[in-house]
This record gives sequence, structure tokens and C-alpha cells, in this order.
Amino acid sequence: MTNPGHHFVAVIGGAVSGSVAAEILADAGIHVAVFEQNQRPYGKIEDGLPRWHVEQRKQEYARIDARMKKPNVFFVPCAKLGRDFDLAQLFKWGFSAVVLANGAWRDRELGIPEAEQYVGKGLVYQNPFIYWYNHKNEKAYNGPRYDTPDEAIVVGGGLASIDVVKVLQLENYERALKARGIQAGMHDLEKGIPEVCKKNGIKPEELGVKGCLLIYRRREQDMPLAQPPDNATPDQIAKTEQVRQKMLRLAQGKYLFRVQDRRLTTGIVVENGRLVGLKVMETKIEGRKATPVPGSEHELRAPLVISSIGSVPEKLSCINMDGEYYTFSGKEVPCYAGMDRVFGVGNVVTGQGNIRVSLVHSQKVAKRLAQCMHCEEESAAVAGSSREQQVAANAAAVAEQIAVIPPLSPAQMSAVENQVRALQQGAGCTSDYDTWIAQITPPDPGNADLPIGPCTAAVGVPRVSRFETWVLRGCPRFRLLKPGSCCYFFRFKL
Repeated sequence: MTNPGHHFVAVIGGAVSGSVAAEILADAGIHVAVFEQNQRPYGKIEDGLPRWHVEQRKQEYARIDARMKKPNVFFVPCAKLGRDFDLAQLFKWGFSAVVLANGAWRDRELGIPEAEQYVGKGLVYQNPFIYWYNHKNEKAYNGPRYDTPDEAIVVGGGLASIDVVKVLQLENYERALKARGIQAGMHDLEKGIPEVCKKNGIKPEELGVKGCLLIYRRREQDMPLAQPPDNATPDQIAKTEQVRQKMLRLAQGKYLFRVQDRRLTTGIVVENGRLVGLKVMETKIEGRKATPVPGSEHELRAPLVISSIGSVPEKLSCINMDGEYYTFSGKEVPCYAGMDRVFGVGNVVTGQGNIRVSLVHSQKVAKRLAQCMHCEEESAAVAGSSREQQVAANAAAVAEQIAVIPPLSPAQMSAVENQVRALQQGAGCTSDYDTWIAQITPPDPGNADLPIGPCTAAVGVPRVSRFETWVLRGCPRFRLLKPGSCCYFFRFKL
């Protein structure tokens, strides 16, 4: 950059997409303030990824930490958009632009309007349920607590739904084994319930656990457990469907849950002021459409229903929404329609919880933003030179996506930095990033991040094609072990 330090960008959210955007902008000489609603910037890596993913969480924490420690990145904890400030306030403070990277923390509603009054009365949503599971053993946890009864119903079909199912099964089998005098913790059972039972000389069916039920509105092979490449051929789509079914069978074999596909929730069953089941209909699948089959409605009774049908951005008073999502326009560079110089990256735009999808999306958008700011500064620096036409052409190319963002004066930059430091001090963050993280992460025997057990568990070492390997690379529970000449061996973390 010709004149570094002439822009100050506010990034809202410090997890994967926010930290990636901050790193790319900072590497381009742009100052960045990362506003994080929590004390730590790990987002759903900490609060949405179940605590058995010990090594993956450590790796993602380390990556986020490294980005936050980049020169010209200022971390502002305990600062929430819509509560402590709004978009207009950020521009009053003098920021050049705002990048929304605040993710998708709100559960998509079950789709039955009357069901919402039974939240906490037989109906639970995925995000608070997993948050409880991750933090329930911590001494300082004072949030809601949830039961995990046998024969619960989970509505959904993605990887997050499998995580919810696993929580239920691990909790139920841990209780059942304990009743027999057998101590088996989460890390033992996560390797596979049949394996633990075998080691203790007992058959799973002898424990009396019937298992939870996962219901999905389309076919098993339609479950979004793996994604085909862009512009996939019919053959690639068919292979992706095979991978999905293989993943589901592996999960069922390890955790012993039940599945009913082609089941659409149409109503709820209520008794004594509590939700005690769902009304469902079978569906006929035609392409992406799931059409209810007339006359197929029936009831599924359950002591608990957990809805896990996806997450959407949180509703904020200062953000306009189009249905479930914020109003962005532009595919390559999502621009917020309600205010100039506000952009979006990661889950808040894509609605997908996949770590890699968020990372790649943030990289593309942040590079484009850096280019925009770069072009404006270069334009001022080379005016009248032989490069003027080239820079003008670059700026014009960027302007096809977003308006060029003018640079700040040294006095304006200093004023923004002073404001950021005042906000840091107000949150108690008066030291460097490492010291702050150490300060607010005290040792706790109940902490979920204790390094117990291996990161991955072998699953019979199945052989998969190169295409299947490509599909699985997008899955955060996949680890490549050994490339071969025509196939790959892999371990799959369910």
C-alpha cells in the first residue's frame, strides 16, 4: 500500500470470518477494530461446536488468536452491535467502513407458529442446547439447564443435527452405564457406544436405551452432511448422495440413534400445557421439493423435541431484514442495503455454519475491500504520473462491485484510535491480547477444553474416491491421513 494507515475499519464479530477479514485488511495496511460481543472471540467454535472436538477447537482458537495479534488489529471485547452501539454510531466515531461478521446465532423457527409458546416446555432449540452442553460443567455457568431424556425427537438433517443427536445418546448411555456401576465419560462414549459396551462385557440393548429419533423432511441422501462441487455433474451429485448416506450409517453405527426421512412437521401435540410430540406427514420428493402425501399424517410422541433446522442472523433493531436475513445486495461483495460502506462476510450472509465456507467467503470479500481502499490511495499518490490511467482502471473495476472508500486524514485516524482504546478500557481490556485472554480464561476443572482422548476415531478405514475426498474436505469433521494413488484413507470425526 502506498500510504498505509489511512483507513480504519470496524469488524463486528471476532470468530472465523471476522478474524479472517481483520487479518487481510491489516496485512493491507488498514487499521481494524474487532468488536466482539463476548469476552473471547471464538464464536461458535467455542459455543456451537460440541466439546468433544478438543483438538479442532484448539486449532481454531490458535488461528483466531494469531489473526487478532496482527499489527494494527485492535480487539474490543464485550461490545455488542445493537446493545452498546449501532451502525450510525460507528460512523460518528469516524470509521471508514463496517464489516458485519456477527454470524448466525438465532435458531430458525420450527415452522409451526403455535410451537413457540412451548419453548422450554417440551421444545428446545439447538443453539441454547449445545451452549448448555459445552458449559454445563463449568463452575461459573448459571444459564438454563436441560434434560436429555431417552426417545427425544430431533428435527433436522445437517451436521449440527448429528451433533445434537450425539449429545442425547452420549448422555443417555452414560447414565445407563452408571446405573450398572460402569463409569464411562463423554470422551469414551464419543469413540463409539458399542465399543464401550463391548469393553465392559455388556450389549447396548441390555441397557434399555431406546435412542432418540432424527426426522428429516427429505430423503437421507439429501441431508446436507456433505456438499457437491459448484456446477456439479449428475454423476458428482449421485456420488455426493452416496457419501451422505455413508456418513449417516457410520454415525448410526457409533451412536445407535434412529432415523425417519421424508417426514414433514405439520403440527404439535400438547398435553397439560406442555409439548409432548409432533404431528408429521410423509413427503414425496421431486427434485428439491418435498410435497406432503395426503392421508399420511400421524403423531410422533416424545418427552422432548429439539429443533435443529438451521441458524439465521440475530434480529437487531439497527439492521433491516428481508425475511430471516439482513438485506444485502451483491454476490461477490455483499453490501448492506440500509447504509453505505457496510458489508457482510461469513455466516451472516451465507447462512451456512461450515467453517471453511465462512473462511473462504470472508477472504474473497475482505480482499475486495482492501483493493477498493488501496485503489483510492494509489489514485491520490500517482495523480499526474504514468500510472494514473492504470490505477484509474483498477479503481473502475472495483467500483463495479462497491463504491471507492475515501481515506482518512492523520487526525481522523488518531481520533478513531483514541475512541477504540477508550472502548477497550471500558471493557477492562487494558493490556495486550494474550494477557487479556489469559486473564478471562481462568483454569476450571469443569472446562470442556481439557485434552482428553484423541482428536479422531478410526471408522474401519473405509476407502473413498478422490471425488468423495473433495466433498469431505468441506466438512469440519474430516481429517485426511494418507493420500494414495487412486484412493484416500481417512478418519472421519462424527
